[in-house]
Amino acid sequence: VRPHASAFVARQAVSAPIFMDTEKLKQIQESCDDRMGKSINSLSQSLNSIRTGRANPSMLDRIIVDYYGAPTPLNQLASISTPTAQQLVVEPYDKSAVKDVEKALIEADLGMSPNNDGQVLRLNVPPLTEERRKEFAKQARAYGEEAKVAVRNIRRDSIDAIKKLEKAKDSPIGEDESAGAQDLVDKSAKKYTKECDDAVAKKEKDIMKV
Repeated sequence: VRPHASAFVARQAVSAPIFMDTEKLKQIQESCDDRMGKSINSLSQSLNSIRTGRANPSMLDRIIVDYYGAPTPLNQLASISTPTAQQLVVEPYDKSAVKDVEKALIEADLGMSPNNDGQVLRLNVPPLTEERRKEFAKQARAYGEEAKVAVRNIRRDSIDAIKKLEKAKDSPIGEDESAGAQDLVDKSAKKYTKECDDAVAKKEKDIMKV
C-alpha cells in the first residue's frame, strides 16, 4: 500500500503547481477582458456627456456637486428630466442643496445658464452651431483615442504577464499555451478597439445630425 500512497503524493505535488499556473493564466485573461470592458464603459459615459443638440439627462453625468463638503455626482442628488427636446429640469431631492447644484452647473461651463426658481433648475439647451458641432465631434474622437490607448496598455500588460509566467522557473506553461493565451489577448484588444471606433462613429453622427 505504501508505494501506491507515495505515488499518489508525488502526482499531487506535480499537479498542484500545474493547476496553479493554469489558473493564473486564466486569471490574466479574465482580468484583461474585465479591464478592457471597463475602458469601454468609461468611454460610453464620457461620450454621453457630450451635447448633441437635444436635451438628454446623460449630458449632466459628469457634474459633481460640493454637497456639505463632499464631492457628489449630481445624478445622486437630484432627478433629471427632459420635459421637452430642448430643456433639462434638475430637481434636487434636498431643497437646501439647490444653490450648490446651481453653482456646480455654472462652473461646469455647459454653455447653458441654469434658471433657479428655488425648487428646481431649468436648463435650456441651445441649438448647436456648425462650429460647435465640429468641436464636440473632435472631443468625441479624443475620448475614443484615450480609450484605445487604455486598451493597448492593458494588452501590453497582459502579454507581459503571460510571457513572465511562461519563463518562470519550472513553469508548466509552454510556448504553445503562451502563444494561445497571447492570441486571445490580441483578439480581445481588437474587439474592444472596434467597439471604441463604433461608439465614437455613432456619437459623431448624432452630433453632426441637424
